[in-house]
Amino acid sequence: MKPVFTKNEYAKRLAKVRAAMAEKGIEVLIEADPANMNYLTGYDGWSFYVPQLVVVPPDGEPIWIGRGVDFGGAKLTCWMKDENIVAYPEVMVQHPVMHPMDFVGEELARRGLGRKRVGFPVDCYYFTPRASAALGKALPRAKIVETDLLVNWVRLVKSNAEIELMRQAGKVSEALIGAYYKAMRPGRRQCDAAGDILRTVAAGTAEFGGDYPSCMPFIPVGEQTQASHLTWTDQVIEAGQTSYIECSGVRQRYHSPLARSIWLGPKPPKNLLDVNEAVLEGMDAALAQAKPGNTCGMMADAWQKVLDRYGIVKESRIGYSTGVGYPPDWGEHTASLRAGDPTVLETNMTFHMILGMWMDGWGFESSETFRITAKGAECFADLPRGLKVIAGPRGKAMSAGRAKARSKAAPAKKTAGKSKAKPARKKA
Repeated sequence: MKPVFTKNEYAKRLAKVRAAMAEKGIEVLIEADPANMNYLTGYDGWSFYVPQLVVVPPDGEPIWIGRGVDFGGAKLTCWMKDENIVAYPEVMVQHPVMHPMDFVGEELARRGLGRKRVGFPVDCYYFTPRASAALGKALPRAKIVETDLLVNWVRLVKSNAEIELMRQAGKVSEALIGAYYKAMRPGRRQCDAAGDILRTVAAGTAEFGGDYPSCMPFIPVGEQTQASHLTWTDQVIEAGQTSYIECSGVRQRYHSPLARSIWLGPKPPKNLLDVNEAVLEGMDAALAQAKPGNTCGMMADAWQKVLDRYGIVKESRIGYSTGVGYPPDWGEHTASLRAGDPTVLETNMTFHMILGMWMDGWGFESSETFRITAKGAECFADLPRGLKVIAGPRGKAMSAGRAKARSKAAPAKKTAGKSKAKPARKKA
């Protein structure tokens, strides 16, 4: 095995992170988010359930510190010299008294870093209050400062090499949506359909394999579609129901999420068709604002103008930055596509625009993952966005509504979507 990117790529990332550290007066950075650890070192392993971290010193290579049994995996996937791959003793794993951060403090002191201004993560799933307290105690002479998602913000603008992996992930997403369309048939159990989809997620395409996604596929059916984050059950799929999928193809931990919706039956209800049209028109409007110099808030405003004409309410944001990721999610926790977000769009920023419409008893989703270019949005998948109607004994499928981005939307009728559509529920 070898690192996914070149040493030159990692060096550029490290330089950007150190520049951001200097702006905040941070001399030594502690990073525990596995996505950020991967970004800085190439480390890739399902070991984030135990304490592990990367240390960025004032100069030289970053230092990986993790569990003893994961030392071999770090040597295989990290780009640094062996001397900068360090394991803490196994006895410290889930010990009631000792903690791995005791070892980390000793290692930093041994390297002459124990009296520096040390940046700690404060909003990170993987750095617990106990870990923070233990490391602070182990560094009594250090000045502790908050990092405020420092590496996450550096990740916002992707390199061309990262963009290529997201394009490949987009092809896997196309394949998994195709598997979803084939798998969802009345009479089958939801779990059997999920098995078909997960196989495609792992297998990828003929050109390149897939990887496990940071979120399991959300595949609700019927009344389950009013919720935003349900996976699947062993219930039998019935005709006369709607369903959607939100999942992601993954390539070398880089994600390209995609959502699509279906109707299982010959004729979709009018309220579903109305929302389908509103979402397609709103997506076109938002993507038209995806240009360098505009803001995330401007994209959200364009979407909202369309919803206002249809009389539909949606309180949750419509997207977020995405890229490299590990469970429990593929978002970068930085820029959001929502009203008032001042983040200025730059070339090679990447976002997942997820238009989830969770109504009273039913729901609809469609999404795209895209990058910002000088010419506008480049979507990583190329599939019709509208509701797919799957009807008949053999599951004959057709699409309802418009398929492609930037297609001209017909003026909304004053009554369209107002008499039937109910306010969407808030999504976190």
